[in-house]
Amino acid sequence: GITGTINTNLDGKAKMAVNEVLSGKDFVYVHIEAPDECSHQGNIEDKIRAIEMIDEKIVGHIEAAMNKSGEDYKLMILPDHPTPISLRTHTAEPVPFLIFDSRKKKSSGIKSGKGFNERTAASTGIMIEKGHTLIDRFFQE
Repeated sequence: GITGTINTNLDGKAKMAVNEVLSGKDFVYVHIEAPDECSHQGNIEDKIRAIEMIDEKIVGHIEAAMNKSGEDYKLMILPDHPTPISLRTHTAEPVPFLIFDSRKKKSSGIKSGKGFNERTAASTGIMIEKGHTLIDRFFQE
């Protein structure tokens, strides 16, 4: 089931997202709460595991399925807010984001071979002052 924890059904979420896009939807939003919940609990091992599982089971599945379909697609990957393990609560720090466009075959700002994290995101110099404008950027690119 979809639990909001590290035990959530990531495979089901990924399959549903792909099915929705391939059946004609222009936009699909997938929210995964597990890393945030692990941070609130102060559980760094599960937070790392949750992020790795998202990479494998959500991003990996969607990328493979969309590439197989031959359809153009875009992905935007980001947390909704920082929740540092050390504080176990939300903070107002900037969040890293990645926009991938299959037509361009490159991500926005993150160089190939670099990790996707706060440090590499900050090194790009790309800063979105008003968070709500990020979706406009996603649809315009």
